[in-house]
Amino acid sequence: MAKTKFQALRGTRDILSPDSERHRALVDVFAEEARLAGYGHIMSPIFEELGVFQRLGDSTDVVSKEMYAFEDRDGSMIALRPELTASVVRAFVQHNPAALPWKAWYEGPQFRHEKPQAGRYRQFSQVGIEVLGSDDPHIDVEVVALGWRFYQALGMSQVSLLLNSLGDASCRPAYHAALETYLRDHFDDLSEQSQATLEKNPLRVLDSKRREDAGIIAGAPLMVDHLSAETAEHFAAVRAGLEALGIPYEISPRLVRGLDYYTRTTFEFASTALDNAQNAVGGGGRYDGLAESLGGKPTPGIGFALGVDRILLACDAEEAFPAPRTAPDVFVVDLTGGAEAILLTDILRRAGIAADRGFDGRSMKAQMKVADRSGAPWAVIVGEDEVANATVTLRDMHGESGQTSVARDALAATLNTRLHPEN
Repeated sequence: MAKTKFQALRGTRDILSPDSERHRALVDVFAEEARLAGYGHIMSPIFEELGVFQRLGDSTDVVSKEMYAFEDRDGSMIALRPELTASVVRAFVQHNPAALPWKAWYEGPQFRHEKPQAGRYRQFSQVGIEVLGSDDPHIDVEVVALGWRFYQALGMSQVSLLLNSLGDASCRPAYHAALETYLRDHFDDLSEQSQATLEKNPLRVLDSKRREDAGIIAGAPLMVDHLSAETAEHFAAVRAGLEALGIPYEISPRLVRGLDYYTRTTFEFASTALDNAQNAVGGGGRYDGLAESLGGKPTPGIGFALGVDRILLACDAEEAFPAPRTAPDVFVVDLTGGAEAILLTDILRRAGIAADRGFDGRSMKAQMKVADRSGAPWAVIVGEDEVANATVTLRDMHGESGQTSVARDALAATLNTRLHPEN
């Protein structure tokens, strides 16, 4: 009987070094930007009660088509998280932090059963932030600015910011009525999918990217023309704050994002280095009614989520944010049988020097080949003579300074000097 050779499921993949180090380095950059702005890290479960995510809206593809939901062994319905905002807001409601606004950042995997394509997987990673407890437009500015500065920190320069306001309970019902009337007047010309969406949420039709819907959407009423005085003032303050920070933006009056909970400020970051059809690298907005829908007190909130895979594709297109160096600083070549390498690598690692070594009692020639392939700039060679003299031989793998004998107890200090001459 032939053995089964298992592979990663469709829409998932293994991320190996050095790509995995690049993913982690991106998260580290984001974590630092969030720390500087006063955000604390939150780690939430990757599965929740199904109801947590059903609050995203039945008219969204995330809920109706893409969510991994199943019955648990106790008969309850649970779901792998398709996004993190609902999980973070659930945690806010559950733990009820006293200090407001409550500011949190996150990173981690999410799951959606959708068609895999470039930069989009069924298991994907995002970084993001959420702020709950303030409707100050300056919070909106801070959130948008944090995302913008993060892209800059990665070395990305071809990013555009699209901005819109979706109104609130004071003005959205009138707009919904006007939009629904308009779309029903053009019902027969809409795609079959948009006809079905119209029955659930007219606003979601504006998110259609189908060619047959484009002309109808282009003529649809605009939310920005129906804002109440208070909501218009809030939106103006957000724009003024971004302008004060020198962050360029473009008003995109048909931007609605992909989830039903958004209100007022809504935004999206797009990479102009990527194909226009799949160029979104993140986005977010206000969700002032989400906490209440999850059992909490009425609490304003705003946040964003940025897709790690799509960001890295955009970085590649811009030749920005390369993978970090993963080669060791030094490779230990042990000609005494391997016992010396155990001691030397431990000494070096405890001194903060990345050290690797050869195994399996290979010859010096074989170990030097491995040392060369490792990319280490230095090799430490130890044989019987070096052991007897309490020394090692330090070799420059680039051949610039040859090799020299170094006292064993001075090895770490010598290597630190060679590796960091500026210090």
